[in-house]
Amino acid sequence: MSDTLKRIYLSSPHMSGHEQKYINEAFEQNWIAPLGPNVNELENILAKYCNVKHASALSSGTAALHLALIMLGVNSGDEVLVSTFTFSASVNPIVYQGAVPVFIDSEKETWNMDPDLLRKALVERKKNGTIGKVKAIVVVHLYGMPAKMDEIMSVANEYKIPVIEDAAEALGSTYKGQALGSFGRMAILSFNGNKIITTSGGGALLSNDETLISKSRFLATQARDNAPHYQHSQIGYNYRMSNVLAGIGRGQMEVIDERVQQRRANGVFYKKAFENIECLQVLEEPSSDFFSNRWLTTMLINENKTKVTYSDIQVALEKYNIESRPLWKPMHMQPIFSSYPSVLNGTSEQLFKTGICLPSGSNLSETDRENICNVIKSCF
Repeated sequence: MSDTLKRIYLSSPHMSGHEQKYINEAFEQNWIAPLGPNVNELENILAKYCNVKHASALSSGTAALHLALIMLGVNSGDEVLVSTFTFSASVNPIVYQGAVPVFIDSEKETWNMDPDLLRKALVERKKNGTIGKVKAIVVVHLYGMPAKMDEIMSVANEYKIPVIEDAAEALGSTYKGQALGSFGRMAILSFNGNKIITTSGGGALLSNDETLISKSRFLATQARDNAPHYQHSQIGYNYRMSNVLAGIGRGQMEVIDERVQQRRANGVFYKKAFENIECLQVLEEPSSDFFSNRWLTTMLINENKTKVTYSDIQVALEKYNIESRPLWKPMHMQPIFSSYPSVLNGTSEQLFKTGICLPSGSNLSETDRENICNVIKSCF
């Protein structure tokens, strides 16, 4: 291989060819605005696909989470328990509200929120009389891998704390045959350019509660009251999705199952390629209860069996114009969030130290994957 190869991205957009017809319709009808027929239809499609009753198409997953927290009454001084092993967008909206994120570490099987640590955090707060401050639990389905939802929902229901599923990376994943995004009080999706489907930029809020979705749409359109003039009784936001971008989403949703299959095929390919390298371990579902869309295939490097680090692999791949990424740096290790409370077991820190995300786009060719694997194998 030469070092002038085409760029292989970690997770690039993959158009289906169906998007243009919906975009053209928007232009022909002059629906170049937030709201419109594409937005309405995309909401119906998403709700049906995720097996929930209602969806609201928004400008981003971050906007969706922000609205969810507002509707749960999260205010200054309240606490929100949230996965520490995630991207900062899972936490920023908590701070927007002046609330306190409490970081919950991961369990080793799925890398998602540890139900035992979640219980520990709630037990401590009940004991010291601050349980009333806990207004929500935000559980992230990392890299498309389902969290242990039975256990998490059991703890949440015991303490009567509403759950928001951050399924930004997990559209198409299921737990015990049930779509992620349908377990909690609300759930959020992201359609950023690197996600399994994209609307360029965008997101959605899901819920079985029609009142919550109706209120989210109201708040997302500047909270304009139903009056013959511009009247506002509460603070609103400009968070609704464009009708043009929703058209892209409609075309993308026509191939969502195919995209899941393609992403999962990447994981199978990598696992087979590295099965004889003892120090490498590709993350797999713990059991048949878990079905991951494999948004990103991730891999751990056993530091007890090799001196090669994720950084060494990243440098080697970059030499051949191949993008990779370390695993998320836990939120409790981030400078901006390090002062907030956390309940830790060391798992996420160890994962960050020894893990790497491999190129996982649904548009990877067989040659792309072979080149990626050959470069990685050369490191060993």
